[in-house]
Amino acid sequence: MCTDLWNHALALYARPGVEEACMSVQAMGGDVCLLLCATWLQRRNVTVDAERAKALRDLAAPWQQGVVTPLRELRQQWRASAQHDPQLAALREQVKGLELQAERTLLERLQACAQQWPEGSQEPTDDWLAWLAPDQAGGHDALERLRAAAGLQEAEDGA
Repeated sequence: MCTDLWNHALALYARPGVEEACMSVQAMGGDVCLLLCATWLQRRNVTVDAERAKALRDLAAPWQQGVVTPLRELRQQWRASAQHDPQLAALREQVKGLELQAERTLLERLQACAQQWPEGSQEPTDDWLAWLAPDQAGGHDALERLRAAAGLQEAEDGA
């Protein structure tokens, strides 16, 4: 198992079906970085509670809204035009790189926030994905696919 969140995220995202599951939850208003963080925390047996989930959401929201989302929107806005304009295509790739770096920075910030929380709990831990995914994603098959790809058992009690 990878010890840092970035490498966990890269390894998980490369697994079959994970990108599609994450994009489905993102379309419902979810934050992919929070989803990946949730699987990392669950694998580390970190106990979830309302205060910890709120701390992660409060950290992620302004960064997503102010940095990641504007870069993503610009990259998507240029998609069609870049197919016929090599210079714009090159700029679009640079924006894509900035978007990825912004996501990496967010994952590093999430990890720093969670670093203080003890891991390896012997008690059953609640379902981090249920706490960090948007309400409308609850019970959606995309979350189940993400749990399966991450090797997580479904939580016995929902959040």
